[in-house]
Amino acid sequence: MPNILAQSIWTQTLRTASFCALFVINGAQAHHSDAGMDLNSIYAFEAEVIRFSWRQPHAYIIVETEESGEPVQWEIEMGALNVLARRAGWNKDSLTPGDQVFIRSHVMRSGRKYAKLESITMASGEPVTSPENIETTESKTDSLSGIWIGDRTMFGQYPGGFDGFFNAFLKLTEKGQRAKDSFDPLSSENPESTCVGRPTPAALVSTWIYLMEIDMSEAAEVIRFRSEWFDEHRDIYMDGRDHPDPGQRFTTGHSIGHWEGDTLIVDTRNFEDHRSPYQVGVPSGGQKHVIEKYRLVEDGTLIAMEFILEDPEYLSEPMIHSRNLIYSPHLKMYSGGCDPESTKRFLEPPT
Repeated sequence: MPNILAQSIWTQTLRTASFCALFVINGAQAHHSDAGMDLNSIYAFEAEVIRFSWRQPHAYIIVETEESGEPVQWEIEMGALNVLARRAGWNKDSLTPGDQVFIRSHVMRSGRKYAKLESITMASGEPVTSPENIETTESKTDSLSGIWIGDRTMFGQYPGGFDGFFNAFLKLTEKGQRAKDSFDPLSSENPESTCVGRPTPAALVSTWIYLMEIDMSEAAEVIRFRSEWFDEHRDIYMDGRDHPDPGQRFTTGHSIGHWEGDTLIVDTRNFEDHRSPYQVGVPSGGQKHVIEKYRLVEDGTLIAMEFILEDPEYLSEPMIHSRNLIYSPHLKMYSGGCDPESTKRFLEPPT
């Protein structure tokens, strides 16, 4: 493992100021966990960009630096393209081969030359990008239709992001705990190494960072939910049908909905088996059941959202969570196909 250059970080006054101006998405909220990363230390170094890969679900920078007088290449993991573009102004041309950069990162404990980006500037101290201005005046609506993002007020309450959130809330059966204990997130056992997304409530939890769109243009028959989280699409059938036979199971489950006054109730069952839908190694299966509730509040500026997650095979008690979703018609939904090579780059190579 490289030496930690803590002292040099604090002496880089100009660079530190630039870091504060640059948003880089915390990898713990990205598509896979930070298992294997040393999140308590920072490795800071200057390097030359060899390649910049702008692909979902993570952008990557391949850089070359010098260690003990020898050239060494590092693979630097960044966030998802939609978040990097919207919050930090990144695009596919933000870095080019030959650029000299200064990187602060969290490295793999194993000693592998792989790190998660904390922040980056040009070696001169100039920022790589300029964040977009996403502030806007308060918007109102009289419908659940539109683009929504989660209220980030509670975001910092769960250290570890997506993983930390579910670790805080899930109460496990013995079977669930055994499965979690045996899970190797840095192996191909991890389903996040594929381009298949995770079923609800994953996209709901991820609304702190990833936008969600509700399309009620065909509300008499179906309401469509779309998330930037793995570009997930889900249909909520509103025509009075029931769930199919339990033997018919689906990746996203089977969702039916109805109105109770001004509240949309969504009932989802018939989930396929999934090894780690909560990113912490706890599976889900055929007994999983999710109830979601959506209601406009605050004069149409917010949705009050709640979900109840049950899965008696793996969870010893239901998980209940609520949050507000902010109406955000000014924000652009970013979509893009998941790249199979990019999504599995975090895996430890076989020995």
